[in-house]
Amino acid sequence: MLSSCNGKSSSENTQDSTATASSAEAGKSKELFFKISLAQWSLHKALFAKEFDNLDFPVKAKNEFGITNVEYVNQFFKDKAKDEKYLAELKKRCDDNGVTSVLIMCDGEGELADLDAKKRQKTVENHYKWVDAAKFLGCHSIRVNAFGIGTAEEVSKAAIDGLSKLSEYAEKVNIGIIVENHGGYSSNGQWLAGVMKGVGKDNCGTLPDFGNFCIRREKGDMWQSACVEEYDRYKGVEEMMPFAKGVSAKTHDFDEQGNCTETDYNKMLNIVKSAGFNGYVGIEYEGSKLSEVEGIRATKALLERVGMQIA
Repeated sequence: MLSSCNGKSSSENTQDSTATASSAEAGKSKELFFKISLAQWSLHKALFAKEFDNLDFPVKAKNEFGITNVEYVNQFFKDKAKDEKYLAELKKRCDDNGVTSVLIMCDGEGELADLDAKKRQKTVENHYKWVDAAKFLGCHSIRVNAFGIGTAEEVSKAAIDGLSKLSEYAEKVNIGIIVENHGGYSSNGQWLAGVMKGVGKDNCGTLPDFGNFCIRREKGDMWQSACVEEYDRYKGVEEMMPFAKGVSAKTHDFDEQGNCTETDYNKMLNIVKSAGFNGYVGIEYEGSKLSEVEGIRATKALLERVGMQIA
């Protein structure tokens, strides 16, 4: 039997080549267990500076970042929820460029856990237009908040009522109502899981955010003062994942290896995978050391690298 210059027979070399090729093909076929989307808030500075507008967002996400799934923030088209011409143009730009509208993050419409029943009902109705807009655009959900002032038990009861009523409206058009841990009681994973159980509707779920776990701030306001009490982010995400209809991959800073300094993405994505989740994980960069564009790219690279390691 003839031997090659590396000391192996021709048949052994053929076997090695076949094994290498098979390994390469396996690597190519390996995919992320989730889909990557881009949360519009990652570009809020540029949007507020009017460097581009909401209509440009889907094409920008695809052309600049290679992301074809987008998550809107309602404040960037606040007066357009019922504007059929505007929504049709936004949908056309998505359709023409192969971009999927995933969800609309809704703020500024009142408190769904307001202890005042009339105010709570008004908030529920304020969200109807966003449910309708989400349906038109092809989204699967709208993200809402479970804010309210009172004891944990009082706000929980009010949240269950408000979310139940909004979910009843949304389920008629197959739209999900999802709650993010967004400060206060909602950043307590156990509390929010309890609210979800209380609502008990298939179209009502959570949007676990890797970073929003401040449950009490120094001056009592929602965002502007230092956090003095923070819920364990890994425990919180794990408690919310059974109800998750989306995930928000929050980042601020990165080390030299490209890892997020405030969240262990390997640990967090393993929690997400263990829950059987295979939906959208939205990039939400909120840092200041990197530009918004650089931060989005760094977060995408991190998700892809860690996601492939645990795929």
